[in-house]
Amino acid sequence: MSNKQRSPWWWVPTLYFAEGIPYFFVNVISVTMFKRLGMPNGDLAMYTSLLYLPWVIKPLWSPFVDVIRTKRWWILLMQALCTAGFAALALSVSPDVFGWSLVIFYVIAFASATHDIAADGFYMIALEQKQQATFVGIRSTFYRIASVFGQGVIVVLAGVLEERLGAIPRAWSITLLASAVLFGLITLWHTRFLPKAESPDGSGPSEAVLPDSVGRADSPIAENEQLPSSETKRIFREFGQAWVTFFKKPGVWLAIAFMLLYRLPEAFSVKMLTPFLLDPVESGGLGLSTAQSGLVYGTVGVIALTVGGILGGLYAAKFGLRRSMWPMSMALALPCAVYLVLAAVQPTALWSIFLLVAIDQFGYGFGFTAYMLYMMQFSEGSFKTSHYAICTAFMALSMMIPGLFAGWMQEALGYVGFFIVVMLCCLATITVTFFARRRCLS
Repeated sequence: MSNKQRSPWWWVPTLYFAEGIPYFFVNVISVTMFKRLGMPNGDLAMYTSLLYLPWVIKPLWSPFVDVIRTKRWWILLMQALCTAGFAALALSVSPDVFGWSLVIFYVIAFASATHDIAADGFYMIALEQKQQATFVGIRSTFYRIASVFGQGVIVVLAGVLEERLGAIPRAWSITLLASAVLFGLITLWHTRFLPKAESPDGSGPSEAVLPDSVGRADSPIAENEQLPSSETKRIFREFGQAWVTFFKKPGVWLAIAFMLLYRLPEAFSVKMLTPFLLDPVESGGLGLSTAQSGLVYGTVGVIALTVGGILGGLYAAKFGLRRSMWPMSMALALPCAVYLVLAAVQPTALWSIFLLVAIDQFGYGFGFTAYMLYMMQFSEGSFKTSHYAICTAFMALSMMIPGLFAGWMQEALGYVGFFIVVMLCCLATITVTFFARRRCLS
């Protein structure tokens, strides 16, 4: 079988597994690692929240991925860079100097965001429309597997090594080195099995749509034709038009408010959940080990999140977005109360912690469906793809800004006071849902 004719089963699962791993390293594992190395909660939340920045601004450089080399080239380059980054992290782990580790995490973050752009573009170029529909569930499944692997398996491995070696920095160095080896093998796999589905200009092999980062398609161009020099100018001109038309859409400021505030309770709490699980009881935490926190949040929590997302999709498909928004907003916001209960009671039974975290994550998965559907509906019309990308930038921004202050707030208020504030943030969710629901089309 030629490289171009290779079955998508050879590369779609591994490509989206590879897309998820660095994302969860940057945004989840970094929190656990820095906490175990002794970084204060205020600094931890601020520095790791800033790691969302590449996903906030990635629409700004997406045109370069379209016009420079091929998507396959970008995928392999970014995977190699992530591999090197994991190896460099393994050498930089230290409880005394966090600076180098943070710099490397930022490099991995930008590589991961760029990989997202290239992988999603490659998926549309390398597969026919029918194949895209067939494998959309497969890519989502393996991204979720990456979530379980990143938040669960890797954290549990680090925790087991902490207990056996009795040295936290060494345990994390070994874990990161093992991750680098794994990701290096994935990169080599894709070097061999990722199809060469593009010509050097980035278009498809035979009859491909012009690379259009702004989400519109022009007439096809044959493989042996060259893109005119004006084509790059057209891409950047329409890229600018996409931003202008986005801010001219009816109800844009309400939509931005919705995208920034709907998940406010989650945005404040997410960076503090791992520290809450790990902090000793006398400091207001639950006193779990690293391995136990990986099992609670990275496996049970992720599974509950996935089930909630699936059921949320089925619910919205049956009742429509307008009718779904109230129950989904309540499901997303109100289960945050479980952390207030945990902070007040500080139970020692693991099963109760597992159960309450699962309830919260199930509710978040169910409620997040409305958020995604709202962004899709708002993006409809000209420049649909680019407008959705801009929406995802606001989505990342909604998590970054509250996280910058969450750690200092927790240090000032304690965990009980902090989770009371999180519950008050539910009012923001309810308010923006009330106004946004009135503009929903269905």
